[in-house]
Amino acid sequence: MSGIFGIVSNKNCVDDLLYGTDYHSHMGTEYGGMAVFGKQFYRSIHDITKSQFKSKFYDDYKEMKGHLGIGVISDRDPQPLIIGTKFGNFAIVVAGLIENVNELGSELLKEGETFGEMSSGGINSVELIAKLITRGRTIPEGIEGVYDRIKGSASILLLKKDGIYAARDRLGRTPLVIGEKDGEFAIATETCSFLNLGFRIKKYLTPGEIVFIGKSGLEEKAPGKKMSQICAFLWIYTGYPASSYEGISVELVRERCGRALATNDEVKADLVAGVPDSGVGHAIGYAIESGLPYRRPLVKYTPGYGRSYTPPSQEMRDLVATMKLIPVEEVICGNRIVLCEDSIVRGTQLKNYTIKKLWECGAKEVHIRPACPPLMFPCRFALSTRSIEELAARKAIRAIEGKDIEDVRGYIDQRSKKYKQMVDWIGKELGVTTLRYQKIEDMVEAIGLPREKLCLYCWIGDY
Repeated sequence: MSGIFGIVSNKNCVDDLLYGTDYHSHMGTEYGGMAVFGKQFYRSIHDITKSQFKSKFYDDYKEMKGHLGIGVISDRDPQPLIIGTKFGNFAIVVAGLIENVNELGSELLKEGETFGEMSSGGINSVELIAKLITRGRTIPEGIEGVYDRIKGSASILLLKKDGIYAARDRLGRTPLVIGEKDGEFAIATETCSFLNLGFRIKKYLTPGEIVFIGKSGLEEKAPGKKMSQICAFLWIYTGYPASSYEGISVELVRERCGRALATNDEVKADLVAGVPDSGVGHAIGYAIESGLPYRRPLVKYTPGYGRSYTPPSQEMRDLVATMKLIPVEEVICGNRIVLCEDSIVRGTQLKNYTIKKLWECGAKEVHIRPACPPLMFPCRFALSTRSIEELAARKAIRAIEGKDIEDVRGYIDQRSKKYKQMVDWIGKELGVTTLRYQKIEDMVEAIGLPREKLCLYCWIGDY
């Protein structure tokens, strides 16, 4: 998943733009970029796969000056892009995933369109969206046209010399929120980017809503839709603990998830721990509900390593997973440990670089408690889970059935014999004492939105 940030200021906005964008660094590890309009457009894009966003842009941002700007932490395509169009020049950033990018690109090419930005040999989805926008009579009409044609999701910030258009994905799968301070506005994926910059939440954009923010303030260009399916994984894993979506705190949802895990558990243990960082909130909730002490048998070397889940290559994911967690042997040795994790995606990192460290340091028992159900389907709306073959649950089903099967409904039903077989297989594969997943109804209740307003595709294969 990518994170986007924009700012409309009455003074030079570049400091706030740099730090506001940087507060989205947990959302992706491929590219970072910023574009500013002052006397002209200024743009900078860097590969951030091996270094932090701030270090890449520290020198660049000093050369940028302007009162309008957008930034992005991208999980795939280089961005922002600056495009010359009938609407004048504009810069654009996008958060989301377009499933039919090649199909749409081929259609435009046949119509005589050209593409200047190619990502990994393919069409840059941000440029595709920009080209589709220019087919409208107005920018809002062009954005509506994008939503009519794409399969997937897209939240968009479009910077012109007089302001920023902000559009939230039509089904709201990716969030977008507006903050305000002293007549200045910021637009962000993550509300945590507002707090230390002095912005206060003014408005959560509704799904499909398009607004323009300029000198005269906030202007609605297209109303939002009633239908909403925001990604539930934002609260469970992807989002930052200090953020909120639809007014619902990430940290408090994680605590409620942990409480639910403890309520349904009868395991005897000496301590509760969370896999840093996103498992911590779940573990705190478990500890509160169970009465077991919360301790830290694993600590993350935060200064040097980010998330092991987001890098695109398995080699890099394994390296980060190996190096970032440091075991505290004195806390581990001889203890029965309940270890809360946000989710189990592939299971390889948890097995080889987390659980292994606990056993090597003398853990007596290791009980794994993921805060969500088994992931069954790769995400269609963001670069989150990547392929069916990688998923731990699908590996288990393949082993049980002796082949890949399409109909996995029997394994999704948490009351079924097949579900129990699958969980037992994963537990043995991980090498843990016990494994128990969160129930989907408990996860939905912890979030606090009606089930129909959440995207649960990666767990149930339906939306």
